[in-house]
Amino acid sequence: MANKKIKINRAPVLTLWAAVVAERLGYDEETALTLGKAVAGLNAQSKGRRLGIYEEKTTEERDDEKKKEKPAQLEFIEIVGRGVPAVKTPQGLRAAIKGEQIDPQSVTRYLQQKFGDDLDEARAAMLKLAKSYTPQQLESKAYDLYEKFRPEIPEGKKGWGAKGELDLDYIRSLAK
Repeated sequence: MANKKIKINRAPVLTLWAAVVAERLGYDEETALTLGKAVAGLNAQSKGRRLGIYEEKTTEERDDEKKKEKPAQLEFIEIVGRGVPAVKTPQGLRAAIKGEQIDPQSVTRYLQQKFGDDLDEARAAMLKLAKSYTPQQLESKAYDLYEKFRPEIPEGKKGWGAKGELDLDYIRSLAK
C-alpha cells in the first residue's frame, strides 16, 4: 500500500478520532458519532474565541440562552479531554449542543462528505491506533495522540478552516 495522505482540515479528523475513541471506550456507534461531532464543535468554539473569530458572550446572553434551552437531564461524558453534554433519548445516549441532540446520521454524512472515498481507510487507521491502547490508557492519551497525527496547518486566523495532510501510515505507525 502506498503512503496514503489525505488533504483535509482538522475538524472532521477530530470528529472521526473522537468517535473512534468513544467506541473504544464502550459507546455504541451512533452515540460515538454524536460525541465526536460535539468534541470537534467544542474545540472549534474554543479556538474561535481565542483567535477573536467568535466573541465571548456576556453573562446576560448566556443566561438568556439557558432560559431558551429545552430542559433536559444532561450528563457530561469525558471524551478526548472534553466534557461533552449528553442526553438520554429513546434511541440511546446522544451528545447535545444547546439542549438539542446531535443526529448521528448527519455526522455520518458530514464525515462521508469530508473524507470521501478515504473514510473507511482513515477510520481503520484510527481504529488500529485506538485498539493498541487499553480503554483506560486511551482515555488519558487520546488528545495527545490526536496532536501527533492531526494535519499541520498555519497558526492563527490564516489556518482557520485550512486543509493539511493527514498521513494514514503515520497514524498506523503510532499503534504500539
